[in-house]
Amino acid sequence: MTIVTSIAQLEALYMPAPAAASTVKVARQMTPQYRRLVQASPFAALATVGPEGIDCSPRGDQPGFVRIHDDQTLMMPDRRGNNRIDSLRNIVRDPRCAFLFLLPGSGTTFRAQGRAHISVDPDLLDSFAVEGKPPRSVIVMAIDELYFQCARAIVRSELWNPDRHIDPATLPSPGEILAAMTDNQVGGQAYDTAWPERARQTMW
Repeated sequence: MTIVTSIAQLEALYMPAPAAASTVKVARQMTPQYRRLVQASPFAALATVGPEGIDCSPRGDQPGFVRIHDDQTLMMPDRRGNNRIDSLRNIVRDPRCAFLFLLPGSGTTFRAQGRAHISVDPDLLDSFAVEGKPPRSVIVMAIDELYFQCARAIVRSELWNPDRHIDPATLPSPGEILAAMTDNQVGGQAYDTAWPERARQTMW
């Protein structure tokens, strides 16, 4: 196995150097065009890093769920989940984080990188309330850089092509995975049957 062990080797492998379009797109604060991408996106992956390693967590809500507070600040409500709080644990100890926004139907993805803190300000939480239910915290990111990503990954994967969608029946269900990992002590058919209603009641 041949392993790349230096930046010089890596850069030699990926020649020619990036074209202007790959570098001039980087912004240090929100632009009018980038604002439109954030406001249209209903989904983002949240990447964080901590002493135990890295974490990447899916986050989604109605389009524009990540709020542009000002040109150098983004706010993401932490909606209800499994209470593992892996991402939040990381942010408390290491503020570095990134958002990767997806826009259904578009090949463009959008990246925001910066440093975050967790706010539990009551007025801020109430401003994110849905159906009268505020999030327990809000991730507040100070922007370091922003840029759009080229569409090749979305095009290659045909992510938005319904003909390429996977039939869920061909995949192991969450209940099956849990049952297999716990010798049927957790999960199973009852878990899968109950999940849709449990999710509906605990969405916010």
